[in-house]
Amino acid sequence: MAILELKKATKVIHNGPNEHLTILDHVNLKIAAGQFVTVLGGNGAGKSTLFNAISGSLSLTSGDVFIKEKKITKESEEKRAAYLARVFQDPKMGTAPRMTVAENLLLAQKRGQSRKLVTRNLQNQRELFIQLCAEIGNGLENHLDTPTGLLSGGQRQALSLLMATIQKPDLLLLDEHTAALDPKTSRQLMTLTDKKIQEEALSCLMITHRMEDALNYGNRLLVLKNGRIVQDLDATEKQQLTLSDLLLFFEEMEELPEVM
Repeated sequence: MAILELKKATKVIHNGPNEHLTILDHVNLKIAAGQFVTVLGGNGAGKSTLFNAISGSLSLTSGDVFIKEKKITKESEEKRAAYLARVFQDPKMGTAPRMTVAENLLLAQKRGQSRKLVTRNLQNQRELFIQLCAEIGNGLENHLDTPTGLLSGGQRQALSLLMATIQKPDLLLLDEHTAALDPKTSRQLMTLTDKKIQEEALSCLMITHRMEDALNYGNRLLVLKNGRIVQDLDATEKQQLTLSDLLLFFEEMEELPEVM
C-alpha cells in the first residue's frame, strides 16, 4: 500500500482571460512506506507547489491526492495535519516564537487531534522533552523554558524537526529545511534528520538545493522541471550516480525547451 499517491495532479494559475501557467503538470507519484525521497529541481520547477498540493495549502486544479489509499484531495490543511508533518526552509515557521521550547513540543504532541480544555501536564512530559532535546547535541535541552524566538536558527530548525516527528506522521515533508543554515549547522541537522528517519522508519519527501545531500541521503531521487517529474531514480540507480553525472544532467536539462 502506498503511503502517498498523486494521480494526474495539476495546478494551473490564470493570470488573465487568455493567459495561464501550468505549475504542476499531471503528476503521477507513489511513495511506499519507509521511502526517503530526495527532490531536486531548478527555480520554478514545481517543488514547492508539489509540497503545497500534498499538504493542502494549495488546492489542485485537477487530479487527486491519497494518503494510505484514502482520498484527501478536498481535505483542509488542518485535517491533513493528522497524516502529515512539514518542516519549512524558514526557521521562523513551524514554531510559536513566544511559547517556550517545552510548550512547542507539548503542542506538537497534539498535532491532528481535536483540541479540548484540559490540564497541560507539562511537568509530566519534562523528562521526555529533555531526553529528546539532548539527542540533538546542540544544547537545546538547556532551553526548555526559553521562548523559541530567542533560539538560534539551527536550534529552531532542530526543534521543528522534533515537533514534526514527536508523533510519527504517515509522511514527513522537509521543505529545504537546511537551506537557511550555515554549512556546519546544516550538516549537523542533516545527520539528525537521517538518524530520525532511519531509526523511526519514517516515510519522507525532502526538497533540497544541495546536490550532495540529494546523493548522500535517501533511497530514491526525483528531479522536477516545469511541473513534471523528469527523472525518478530508485536506490540502485541513485547509488551509481555521481555528482558530475547530476551536474551534467542539469546542464542538459536546461537546454530543453520550456513547456508552457
